[in-house]
Amino acid sequence: MKWKVVVSLFAVLSFCGVAAQAQDVPKVDLFAGYSYFRANPATSGVDSFSLNGGSGSIAYNATSWLSGVADFGGYTSNNVLGTHTGGTLSTYLFGPRVSIRNASRVTPFGQVLFGTAHIGSTIFGVSNSANAFAMTVGGGFDVNLSHHFAVRPAQVDYLLTRFDESTNNARSQNNLRVSTGIVFRF
Repeated sequence: MKWKVVVSLFAVLSFCGVAAQAQDVPKVDLFAGYSYFRANPATSGVDSFSLNGGSGSIAYNATSWLSGVADFGGYTSNNVLGTHTGGTLSTYLFGPRVSIRNASRVTPFGQVLFGTAHIGSTIFGVSNSANAFAMTVGGGFDVNLSHHFAVRPAQVDYLLTRFDESTNNARSQNNLRVSTGIVFRF
């Protein structure tokens, strides 16, 4: 009977300790910023090209180290591959983020996100518009300026897209996304 009391007491104290630690971590992080996107078509002989735009994300901090993230980005170019043809790329990604929170002002993180990419015009050799699988693996760091505000100097992501390109049915584009911006915490 004593062991049940001890186990119950230990469980209550553990729960209180986790709850007390969670109070120091904001529940939600909102990020908004500029993103540079380097598109790398899979078709042999087609050069890489750049797009500029923005991205935003919302992260729900379930624990001090684990978050669920929804990430949205929009990128555009008015002169894809020197053709004077414009194009857009949008990404809608979701997944887990792992953060290292300690007494430091710097909070590094890593994430793996899965979702969809949408293109318009002639990006990746596809005309009009198309949707495809997208996945990103990357990370960055936030510099905490206060409990509710941080700056994200750098976030670097490998971003895989799986568009069917018009020539030779190439399917995997290995892209780079670099972002910077501000983080609001609630």
